Amino acid sequence: MRATQQLHDLGQSIWLDNITRGLLTSGTLRHYIEELSVTGLTSNPTIFDKAIEDSDFYDSAIRQKTAEGKSGEVLFFELALEDVTRAADLFRPVHDASAGVDGWVSLEVSPLLADDTAGTVKAAVQLHGRGKRPNLFIKIPATPGGIPAIEEAIFAGVPVNATLLFSREQYLGAAEAYTRGIERRIDAGLDPKVGSVASLFVSRWDVAVKDRVAKPLRNRLGIAIAKQTYRAYRELLASSRWKRLLAAGARPQRLLWASTGTKDPDAPETLYIEALAAPDTVNTMPEKTLLAFFDRGKINTALPDDGGDAETVLANFARAGVDAVALASDLQHDGTLSFANSWNALMDCIASKSALLGKAR
Repeated sequence: MRATQQLHDLGQSIWLDNITRGLLTSGTLRHYIEELSVTGLTSNPTIFDKAIEDSDFYDSAIRQKTAEGKSGEVLFFELALEDVTRAADLFRPVHDASAGVDGWVSLEVSPLLADDTAGTVKAAVQLHGRGKRPNLFIKIPATPGGIPAIEEAIFAGVPVNATLLFSREQYLGAAEAYTRGIERRIDAGLDPKVGSVASLFVSRWDVAVKDRVAKPLRNRLGIAIAKQTYRAYRELLASSRWKRLLAAGARPQRLLWASTGTKDPDAPETLYIEALAAPDTVNTMPEKTLLAFFDRGKINTALPDDGGDAETVLANFARAGVDAVALASDLQHDGTLSFANSWNALMDCIASKSALLGKAR
């Protein structure tokens, strides 16, 4: 049995961390669904920037929309919604068969709204409404401005992928926002079934400390943070508070491992996938990592509910001078800036393509 099927049978969903029009039109995404046990998909500004810049799949649509007077964010979100809704339709059978637990696709609000709570909520409601798909997540960064936006979006019935999480504490903040949103819906007599995942970024930890720690500690910090967060996730789901919500018909917010492609060329390509095999979670994989795991991955043991050796490993990093709390804040800040830069590059790409294709008409 292939490793991807083994991971699926363990109870971890495999999502693709990529979307391009080529993946959709070529049948590649359908192949991944049918043969590689892929049950969902995530996107972000960097992915769309690369997809649009490095191919001509979008040229016809850009030419047409430019002729209609559309530009910038308006033009981009039309392109993105065309892609994600098509992907959502491919995953709809999975979504229906899992009673809404799986089969999701994600589209992010503008990263420039990271500190704008009201603007984020408005954008999330509008994007989900335009998508008209029950299995569409709207990604909201769990920044200080994003946390209250997550609660309000959930209360409004918008499924949310809470993204840019880097630590147990940041995860718990996003989980609290989700929980409050569901509790408010129950109090208001609304359906408590609003889907959500909380996306913890893993590999960026190891990139950040690779030149600051001895070789035996390299490529271990991200996994330890993930294990520590998994323990908090399990404890939350076992709490009396969540048991009451489950009894009322609510659905747990699943923990998702993001940024699971190996950045160190000397480390195995499947390092984070094999280390973080855990029931009731999601792993969203870059295409290269997915294919490597399908070809030669192995599942040894599932992640223990108590986080295993997480605290011991984190203590070793503390002794090596790594302040995980401060670094988590820095990573989220840097991640927010990185996505904003990608967004600006994406807008530049669309503008230049629009101008070039307009001249070619």
